Amino acid sequence: MTKLFSLRGKIQNYAWGGTQFIPNLLGIEPDNKKYAEYWLGAHNNAPSVLITKEGEKPLNTFLNLDLKNTLGNRIADKFGRLPFLFKVLDVNDMLSIQVHPTKAEAIKGFKRENELGIPLNAPNRNYKDDNHKPEIMVALSEFWLLHGFLTKEKLAKVLDEVPEFHALRSVFKSEGYFGLYKTVMEQTQEEANKMLGPLADRILPLYESGKLSKSSPDYWAAKTVAPANDVSVLDKGIYSIYFFNIVKANKGEAVFQDAGIPHAYLEGQNMELMANSDNVLRGGLTPKHVDVAELLKHVVFEATVPNIMQGELQSDGLERIYKSPASDFELSQIVLNATSNYKAETKTAQILIVIEGEATIAEGTTSLAIKKGDSVILLANSRYQISSTSYAALYKATAP
Repeated sequence: MTKLFSLRGKIQNYAWGGTQFIPNLLGIEPDNKKYAEYWLGAHNNAPSVLITKEGEKPLNTFLNLDLKNTLGNRIADKFGRLPFLFKVLDVNDMLSIQVHPTKAEAIKGFKRENELGIPLNAPNRNYKDDNHKPEIMVALSEFWLLHGFLTKEKLAKVLDEVPEFHALRSVFKSEGYFGLYKTVMEQTQEEANKMLGPLADRILPLYESGKLSKSSPDYWAAKTVAPANDVSVLDKGIYSIYFFNIVKANKGEAVFQDAGIPHAYLEGQNMELMANSDNVLRGGLTPKHVDVAELLKHVVFEATVPNIMQGELQSDGLERIYKSPASDFELSQIVLNATSNYKAETKTAQILIVIEGEATIAEGTTSLAIKKGDSVILLANSRYQISSTSYAALYKATAP
């Protein structure tokens, strides 16, 4: 039985996406759409398409026909589905502030909303499925993100240095992270405008004259306000820009986001690998539904010191694995030149995408020529090798 197949992902045209990166990667002609994400996986909302001799098949349908053979016994028994979702992202405008629930909370929340009869596609739905959504990203360019709360010292300094936030100093001192965040998220629009309006008036001229650096929260706060048609409604997500760590990841560097860590992608391109879920609780910078009470239940209210990972280069000198605590997935980068030959065996399914260059991948009697933008899937218990006549950089998703 063939264990190597070409795979075609699904493009997601969200408003925050760019216009060039994903079309350039996939070799398609861009039109006037925003190309935000390219999904590779078996999520029921947007399954990838498997290309077989008998024609094209949705990946979820194909895997479900024989989970034990396609995913291997252990992963089939543990997860009952492909446990990960692999994505390419092009972030042109900021994503919403968000946090992901734990597995136990996702099961409860999904069941509760089903019992309330809230349709899965309803805009006020919090839980799209019954799974958690830890995620890891590796930067494909300089990449900026918000990631967890600042340390107490740094956050106190921000509240001291931003004149518009002076009234919040006593709240943070007496009620800590939870009290501070709850206070600003529960403000009426009028209260938020009163505090954020003068801030916007002060930083916008600096932003428009190019005087702000991307390492400053003023830059990102101004960037959210600058294109707004209606500055009488200021987004409470702006507070998070000042309260969270602003992190810059260089190309090839990774950041892991666990359940409860509030975060938002700000700008750049990345590979993202996550549990097979679409569960997001939002905290602003978005026109989408923000359920403040539900959000407050799931945020981890403590300092986060960002861990920027370089990955571990394996003994073959070709593969760099970005290890994380998640049992659902493992992300790695494979870089080949004209003399290298990458060999591997799979215990479960693996998805690979070529980000640069071209290569040949062979498994048994099947051999595929793959170039920039091409993806393949290998099923459980396969042995394969990848070689290039020049250069190739690939990313690989699997479950450990």
